[in-house]
Amino acid sequence: MGYDDVVTLLGDFGRYQRRIHFLLCLPAIVCAFHKMGNVFLLAEADHRCFLDKYPNSSFILSNEILNASIPWEEEKRKYSSCSMISGDAIVPCKKYVYDHRKYQSSAIFEWNLVCDKASFSAIGDAIFMVGVGLGSIIFGYLSDKFGRKIIFFMSLVVQLLFGIICGIAPEFWTFTLSRAIVGATTSGVFLVAYVIALEMVGPTKRMVAGTVCQMFFSTGYMLTAAFAYYITDWRNLQIALTVPGVFFLCYWWFIPESARWLVSKNRVPEAVKLIQKAAKENKVNVSDQHIEMLLKDDIRSKDPNVKTATIFDVFRHPNLRRRSLIIFFDWFANSMTYYGLSWNTKNLGGNDYLNFVISGAVEIPAYTFLLFTLNRWGRKYLLCGCMITAGIALILTMAVPNSHQWLVVTLAMIGKLAITSSYGTIYVFSTEQFPTVIRNVGLGAGSTSARIGSVFAPLINFTSVAWKPLPMVIFGCMALIGGCLSLVLPETLNRKLPETIEDGENFGKKKVETKVTLEEMQELNAVKTVEDLEGGN
Repeated sequence: MGYDDVVTLLGDFGRYQRRIHFLLCLPAIVCAFHKMGNVFLLAEADHRCFLDKYPNSSFILSNEILNASIPWEEEKRKYSSCSMISGDAIVPCKKYVYDHRKYQSSAIFEWNLVCDKASFSAIGDAIFMVGVGLGSIIFGYLSDKFGRKIIFFMSLVVQLLFGIICGIAPEFWTFTLSRAIVGATTSGVFLVAYVIALEMVGPTKRMVAGTVCQMFFSTGYMLTAAFAYYITDWRNLQIALTVPGVFFLCYWWFIPESARWLVSKNRVPEAVKLIQKAAKENKVNVSDQHIEMLLKDDIRSKDPNVKTATIFDVFRHPNLRRRSLIIFFDWFANSMTYYGLSWNTKNLGGNDYLNFVISGAVEIPAYTFLLFTLNRWGRKYLLCGCMITAGIALILTMAVPNSHQWLVVTLAMIGKLAITSSYGTIYVFSTEQFPTVIRNVGLGAGSTSARIGSVFAPLINFTSVAWKPLPMVIFGCMALIGGCLSLVLPETLNRKLPETIEDGENFGKKKVETKVTLEEMQELNAVKTVEDLEGGN
């Protein structure tokens, strides 16, 4: 008996749950704006030195002027972007002129983050992802302690405030630190909303509900390009991406606190009141006494003498340690590759806006694919197959000649589709690999590994200055290695999951595992915590 029995009684995904779930999916769109907007806020363009002799000239100059003013770099087969000819000497640029044919405005242009400051953009993106990681820890803890609803709104207000500050920031570091805070709040807004949504959905419907929520994030991903296309000033773009969040302030009157959280805090009368409201909308008649009877296991006091498992328990046993390290690497590789590809569309060639939209659009079939295959084909081969496919596709980009940029884009999108599917699979697969007594601890460690991977993603993208295909090759190698390593992990579909550390150590060693029904598996693996998400994102 427990909260899941109450949800099943109400209807796993009744009218009440569908309405609240839809409302809570919408903030994912705005969080996607903030996570993906940096591609256009920090857009790069060709540049050259500003020439005092030609103060009113555009970026394009005649060959005669270029030959007399800008040195030719033979190894790059182009005129220098960072130096000019002054008398008989070659000197660094003091001011710059940018090619505005693709982008009218960018923080890069305004603060001249090029040449010796070219790494600032990658560092800024890495700091943003550090903020995202810290936010998942901080807001996850706060939402467990003080409640989902209040932390959702606190995060939303902070996001709006610092989103506006990003748009009026006078210099790079104010902009970057403000964006890091905005990154942290995406965890407080998106992840907490996600948890509220899933905690009111029945066990058999949570995978579908969670996947649909990720699709809303993908929708926001694609809409970011539309905002950037029509709003060409980067400051106005930042503010435009932030302002839609104001709409969600009205949720205070429409979104309930999580009844599951209220039960965990022994605030049973409040929980029963919310459950009765859901029952009324779902046209279900149930008494308060019946609800309290079903909740009795959840409100039972925990034994204070029971020792809590820690992350160190994972590493004390060889089989469990080996599996855990592979899982942590998979989280690391998936997150690094996902964000690396999402932010690398500007280096693929062709139309940046179209590439970006395609990169977001391929996530929809990737998630749809999981809905139809995850409980049929098994977790292990889906994870391995998707990661290996992504790895091979991305590595092959280095063999494509410059005259076939469409093929680079195609391979990159195949890689993005495959890594999105594998990222969705790793959530479920890693949940099932850890024994019950340490499952949340293991998921938290996996989520931390993912955050570390996402911090490295923009730094790896910066290596394109040395060799354009290098980021794709690095991401491809990481995905390929992760996919191959995962072949040694045991399949978990329709298998009895480990409960104790001893079960976890023996899991996968036996030739025959006890099978369970699909419904039992869904109940065992349905609950996702704040540390369990990131999601995609």
